[in-house]
Amino acid sequence: MLPFLQRVATTVGYDRFLKLMRFYPPYLGAGISVGHVAKDLSVLEVEMRLAPWNRNFVGTQFGGSLYSMCDPFFMLMIMMQLGDEYVVWDKSATIEFLKPGRGRVRARFEVPPALLAQLKQEADAAGKINPKLEATVVDEDGQPIARVTKVLSIRRKDRKNVAPVPSNGARA
Repeated sequence: MLPFLQRVATTVGYDRFLKLMRFYPPYLGAGISVGHVAKDLSVLEVEMRLAPWNRNFVGTQFGGSLYSMCDPFFMLMIMMQLGDEYVVWDKSATIEFLKPGRGRVRARFEVPPALLAQLKQEADAAGKINPKLEATVVDEDGQPIARVTKVLSIRRKDRKNVAPVPSNGARA
């Protein structure tokens, strides 16, 4: 039986489910909202306004909230597109703060069909891959304020015993 949130996502539709994440308590509290979700899940845009509850000690965007707004989306987009034949997990993440966020910020996540096909082909061939994906958080002027790098683990459910092969420069 699928976990509760996966059942909800399947029932309401993945794109609609991702838009409803604005009501997920950590996102609601931080003022994070999912704006645009492409029907094919190839593009997703998230934004966060600067508010008293997500400011840090010096009055700019709290770094934890900047990371939180980027945390699950590559994993969810790829998991939802690949379907039940694959297991997709976050393996690691880094965030590089480039400059203070002083207002509304946004991030765009892209998993174009060609990249998804490549990931699927690599996972089918190797059994398990660890692709590295990157999103940039930008301010209202489009200037980068943070860069988030995620390493995922993607494997076929039916090929558990195949040795992991890194992709995109990530280590197994």
